[in-house]
Amino acid sequence: MNIDVHSGAYRCCDGVTRRSFLRTGGLMLGGLSLSSFLRQKAMAEAAGKATKDMNVILFWMGGGPSQLDMWDLKPDAPSEFRGTFSPINTNLDGLQIGEHMPRIAKVCDKLALVRSCTHGDAGHESATHTLLTGYKPTNDIPSNEAPSYGSIVAKEMGPKVEGFPAYVTVPTAPKSSLAAYLGVAYNPFETQGDPNSDNFTVQNLKVPQGLTLDRLENRRAILSHFDTLRRDVDSSGLIGGMDTFAQQAYNIVTSPKVQAAFDIGKEDAKTRDMYGRTTWGQNTLLARRLIESGVRFVTVNVGGWDTHANNFESLKNKNLPQFDAAFAGLIEDLSQRGQLDNTLVLAWGEFGRTPRINKDAGRDHWPNVFSVPMAGGGLKRGIVLGESDARAEFPKERPVSPQDVLSTMYHLLGIDQTKSYVNDADRPVPILNYGEPIKELLA
Repeated sequence: MNIDVHSGAYRCCDGVTRRSFLRTGGLMLGGLSLSSFLRQKAMAEAAGKATKDMNVILFWMGGGPSQLDMWDLKPDAPSEFRGTFSPINTNLDGLQIGEHMPRIAKVCDKLALVRSCTHGDAGHESATHTLLTGYKPTNDIPSNEAPSYGSIVAKEMGPKVEGFPAYVTVPTAPKSSLAAYLGVAYNPFETQGDPNSDNFTVQNLKVPQGLTLDRLENRRAILSHFDTLRRDVDSSGLIGGMDTFAQQAYNIVTSPKVQAAFDIGKEDAKTRDMYGRTTWGQNTLLARRLIESGVRFVTVNVGGWDTHANNFESLKNKNLPQFDAAFAGLIEDLSQRGQLDNTLVLAWGEFGRTPRINKDAGRDHWPNVFSVPMAGGGLKRGIVLGESDARAEFPKERPVSPQDVLSTMYHLLGIDQTKSYVNDADRPVPILNYGEPIKELLA
């Protein structure tokens, strides 16, 4: 029974113990196992948890989506700026968006759209770190120097339902989306695979060939026996605690509820069609299933927006049709289920694209101004905030930083952004060191 908690390279602090020979597939009851993962999580728990019953679904659009061809078209700009797409009307008076997002045009009355987000970093890795953590890194190609906000939400709020992971990425974790000095217990669980495939399974929860739940139970009983031999000499209480976490690990990977949540085949065909029968669409539907079942924070990793060449063909034929169905399908579905008010949906990448089209019919990196669509979570509906200038080069009014967006998210979740954690240098670091909630978006 394999379960993967993404963490990069690491070792358990106490090295190999007598537990390390007891393994059940990928469920290691020793070393840095799921039980150790859960033990570290509980040891890291702190007082003052957020109490709001809120969730987050993040569309991470790695590479940088083109705001000029999606949310902020400039039809009156010179041809070398405006591109080949035409604006279309939406169901929100006065708002037009790109012609290749007709489904989204019908849900714009449920969105809060910021058209004036800005920062100054045009590097993929460093800007990604800033957008996924709220902290500008100290070098151009950083490892997770600060915890991602998915990890912070997992630590502060935990899962909605015991037995579920708090933080999941579908299908894989983007760079800078890990827990850093919070510890591996708050790294995301990755689903991997393609839920649009007929034979999709969550590989990390798959029972290995030849292993049955009865055999797992037998190994668990053996482990309990060995723990009993040492309990009388364990003055720290660690072994008793590990018994608890081994039980939780066992419950997670054998829980019918967890297995059912990841089983996208249980959705009816009409709902699956609403999200689009594509990898992005079905990953988004899986995110909704997980949030509905008990997960707190899900990142839908929809990369491939780095359109230095053939920007318009790539967007028209691939990215925009998939995103249009997935994003609109999620907003429609959450709204119909009465879950939009307690689920914040956020879609962005590390920056936008250049207003001027390059010689390869592409757009390059542009952090100076870009658009950020949000919905739900207690935000006002049907609001457009900020404006770019005539060529979408810089904010014309109401500039908004990425940290302002994250401060808004923390505010909605009931998380105190001034709360500090101790980093690897033994120094306190606040969850977010600057940024203010965007008051115009708050209901």
